[in-house]
Amino acid sequence: MNDQYEIALARPHDLRLIASIELAAAQLLRGHAPETVLNEVTSERVLSDAQREGRLWVALAGETAVGFAHVELVEPNAVHIDELDVHPDHGRRGLGTRLVNAVCAWARARDLPVTLATFRAVPWNMPFYARLGFEEIPRAELSPVLRSVVEDEARRGLDPARRVVMRWRSVAVA
Repeated sequence: MNDQYEIALARPHDLRLIASIELAAAQLLRGHAPETVLNEVTSERVLSDAQREGRLWVALAGETAVGFAHVELVEPNAVHIDELDVHPDHGRRGLGTRLVNAVCAWARARDLPVTLATFRAVPWNMPFYARLGFEEIPRAELSPVLRSVVEDEARRGLDPARRVVMRWRSVAVA
């Protein structure tokens, strides 16, 4: 574990760095996602609400946010990781794992499963989450809310055949 980093709930001043983290991390998906998706950022309002409600975590290098995990309450009995990004300058140091583990610990304390949608064939996506205890949800078993997540992604240009929806139900392993 790299002690130069800390995972914490986001503070209001961390919000200004999240768009740049999103855009930098999105470049790793060039060739897997359409350009329009690579240029998307989460709105300030959505981030502000998540920060205020304790649904936004950051990976800090000193006092500077270099990664984040944003969770939405998509259903009364489930949370959804809407976005997880680490700036490439700080990648491959376990920060993604630590952010996911923080989200899962928070969800476990509330007895909630965690869902997410990710790329099926990108090595640092589906296999990464599978190592942390996430399992694929067969399309036929998606709840109406998760089906709407997939439909929204398709409207934004993401190919549903290249995406997978996953659920976490157990303790994450680093």
